[in-house]
Amino acid sequence: MKILLIGEKGQLAWELARTLMPIGDIVPVDYPAFDISNKEQILETVYSVVPDLVINASAYTDVDRAETEKEKAVAINAEGPGWLAEICQSKNIPVIHYSTDFVFDGMKKSPYVETDIPNPINFYGRTKLKGEEAVLNATESALIFRLAWLYSSRGNNFMKKFLEWAGKYEIIKVVDDQVGNPTWARFVAEATASILAESLSSDLPLYNWIKEHKGIYHLTGSGYTNRYEWSCKIWEFAPNRENLKIKRVERAKTVDFPTPAGRPAYSALDCSLVKRTFSINIPSWEEQLQKCMDN
Repeated sequence: MKILLIGEKGQLAWELARTLMPIGDIVPVDYPAFDISNKEQILETVYSVVPDLVINASAYTDVDRAETEKEKAVAINAEGPGWLAEICQSKNIPVIHYSTDFVFDGMKKSPYVETDIPNPINFYGRTKLKGEEAVLNATESALIFRLAWLYSSRGNNFMKKFLEWAGKYEIIKVVDDQVGNPTWARFVAEATASILAESLSSDLPLYNWIKEHKGIYHLTGSGYTNRYEWSCKIWEFAPNRENLKIKRVERAKTVDFPTPAGRPAYSALDCSLVKRTFSINIPSWEEQLQKCMDN
């Protein structure tokens, strides 16, 4: 199997590239050599690589900057994925695409399921929702996985930021009124690999197998927490914690840290559907965090 992997430099694509190697030949691409906001470039790349599967792990992820760089965010998160899916459909190539918990408004008090109606409260979330819709409308064969609070030892993420702060400051204030599912990028990659391995054991061609399972699935760490509690666990599990300057983590509220983009207060996702459909194991968010720190 030849897999065109878009977003090579991102934290998720890095994990996907190493995890999917036993399953197929990975062809990674990223900006500026590949620009997902350029339809002609998408067409040229897909036609020259001729993949059996396309995985789009690229995204415009700066939630606050998206409020002002709207055109760029739309091009990367919405228009580009739609064009990609359209071109892949013309060649009967299935697509895997990743979305976000930020498609929800945070007003619900229990974990969101796939049938809940999205209502993003920031522009980033709106572009990701448009991307979901564009992909599903353009192709008959696509899996979309909604992720949440993604982190790894690479890239720009909350876990890395907290460890950086912990090395500089004795007291760190973290909000306790934002709830979600911390999710290790390697887990997402391993779950993706497991699902693809399941498809290979089927008698159906990959395009038809993914077509049969087409849709949106929530894929996160099991369970949920708030950012304050997550921070305390990051500190607890941190390697070389004796070298950190931090003395304590203090609770704060979202209103204490005004940002250009609003954040949903509660965006925990329920992953029951993906577990039922693909029989994958989803470790708790604490277990995923511990494994990330051990690595």
